[in-house]
Amino acid sequence: MRVEIWAEVTCPWCGLGSHRLDRAVQQFQLEHGTEIEVLHRSFPLSSAFPADRTIGVREALLRQHGVSGAQAEVSTRRIEALAEAEGLSPYRVLDNRVGNTDLAHEFLAHATTVGYNRAAWDAIFRAYFGQARPVFGLDDLLDLGEELGLDRAETRRALTERRHRQQVQDEVARAQRLGAAGAPFILVDGKFGVAGAHKSDSLLDTLRRAWDESHPASVEGPAEGAVCGPDCCALPANH
Repeated sequence: MRVEIWAEVTCPWCGLGSHRLDRAVQQFQLEHGTEIEVLHRSFPLSSAFPADRTIGVREALLRQHGVSGAQAEVSTRRIEALAEAEGLSPYRVLDNRVGNTDLAHEFLAHATTVGYNRAAWDAIFRAYFGQARPVFGLDDLLDLGEELGLDRAETRRALTERRHRQQVQDEVARAQRLGAAGAPFILVDGKFGVAGAHKSDSLLDTLRRAWDESHPASVEGPAEGAVCGPDCCALPANH
């Protein structure tokens, strides 16, 4: 079964949503003993930010959403508390900085092409929210890639040549065709779309539903002459 999750690098709900999905998948695999392929996809939300500098989250919330002061404090601290309660600590949101993530998404697309999809997304969320590291500039991303084991020179060429720009755009377009208006957005088995950072239990229910629909139970008929058995009764044949 395949699960896809579209996310923005600096979206706090996306980092938390990815963590919640991981927990749901782990529980599902314990129940069913089956492999689930989890793939991260790009859904950039900060292309309007300048590419040559970053700004504080407070300023970004005011600029993008008109949220300021106490509102920003309450909403972001709530996300931080939720993340901490679910094992993500530290999880820096309000005191972090944001910027244009287009190059970061192209870095993630490059990592995907060489087999590092999950590892790269996990690493970039951990670096940004866990360590408040910048993940916007070329050198920031080259350092992160080197930590993952990516070839630095090849990663540099891929990013400076903008090889994966179209791939990122295609991922966004596909999510929008599926009905996504924001991130995170999850698609389970190509059929069940989930918008937002739902809790792990809710995501687990969706995984179970997708599994049940693609693996219907095989029911054998009653033994010859049986009408009622120790644990069930059948309707008469002429009912």
